[in-house]
Amino acid sequence: MIITSLLDTDLYKFTMMQVVLHQFPGAQVEYKFKCRNPGVQLAPFVAEIRSEIRSLCSLHFQDDELAYLRSLRFIKSDFVDFLGLFRLNEKYITVTPQPSGEIDITIRGPWLHTILFEIPVLAIVNEVYFRNTQKVPDFPEGRRRLDDKMALLQAEGLADLKIADYGTRRRFSRAWHEELLRVLVARLGTGDRRPGAPPGPGQFAGTSNVLYAMKLGVTPLGTMAHEYLQACQALGPRLRDSQVFGFEMWAKEYRGDLGIALSDVYGMSAFLRDFDLYFCKLFDGARHDSGDPFAWGERLLDHYRKNRVDPLTKTLIFSDALTVPRTIELYQQFRGRCQLAFGIGTNLTNDLGYEPLQVVIKMTRCNDQPVAKVSDAPGKGMCDDEKYLAYLRQVFEIPSVP
Repeated sequence: MIITSLLDTDLYKFTMMQVVLHQFPGAQVEYKFKCRNPGVQLAPFVAEIRSEIRSLCSLHFQDDELAYLRSLRFIKSDFVDFLGLFRLNEKYITVTPQPSGEIDITIRGPWLHTILFEIPVLAIVNEVYFRNTQKVPDFPEGRRRLDDKMALLQAEGLADLKIADYGTRRRFSRAWHEELLRVLVARLGTGDRRPGAPPGPGQFAGTSNVLYAMKLGVTPLGTMAHEYLQACQALGPRLRDSQVFGFEMWAKEYRGDLGIALSDVYGMSAFLRDFDLYFCKLFDGARHDSGDPFAWGERLLDHYRKNRVDPLTKTLIFSDALTVPRTIELYQQFRGRCQLAFGIGTNLTNDLGYEPLQVVIKMTRCNDQPVAKVSDAPGKGMCDDEKYLAYLRQVFEIPSVP
């Protein structure tokens, strides 16, 4: 059984789910799966994937897991009470082989009851694929690569550089994920000065994975994902105001907590048009997830200065396909100019010498209307309605990507 706990997912699934419970409990959604690697044959593993999803749907939250969630300052008690009754339902998800050898995964149902499928289902697809195609995994190579990353991070002058794990959805396996997290905690340290805490300068900031945050005593990290702002296209009063509506509803729920805004659902220019003085002051910072990260950071810092906000009080989070060398480059460019955070995903959790699967599950509809992300990078958007996509570009003044 690949997934053995419903906490084995990213924190932002819970932070968004709480908003859904309190603000949008009746929303109906649809998600679609996509593998961006050409020619990958997943159809032979459909029966195994279905079996793992069936096991996932048998899980419920344990008392210690609910107690842990209740201990997080931004999680409300009625939400934890709801999770105490929660189970994923297999009737909301279908996995279908295609003649091409690809697979279709469709998730359709109430947002509140489907939001927790994405991360564990992607982890299942990854682990099923790799345990069938790599019968004897090259863990020594993975450990060697991890050692090289540690050496780079521990070079002189980088003691203040902190990284986080964002790699649950594309990990090689659950066991490998846990092993590397234990190495990161032991080698980099968490900055925790309590007796018995691991030594080191505290370069490991935490993980997006709630289960391992609980097990290893590290900080769980995450705020919002693209699906939240995409759903607001259907839930808000007017499409052009959907990004502002999303940020305002987030602030209504969290009252200044969890203040990292996602910047790339409509591209950086549209984000900056909406991210006015009010949001500059209200939110703690923003997260980059597509496009040139260096240009993004410079534009955001300039935007803060133009709005008379000190960039040193704000956090820039970089999380798009990061490697350790790229992380170091970004750190060196922006250090001392703002607060910084780096979330490394696939390059940590699936770097054993094999080509990782570039798999995603994206929301495509909400309340029976199409929704979309219009990325700053070609190939990262996903929408099944070209007319809606064109309309979205027009409304948000987004140029077409060649």
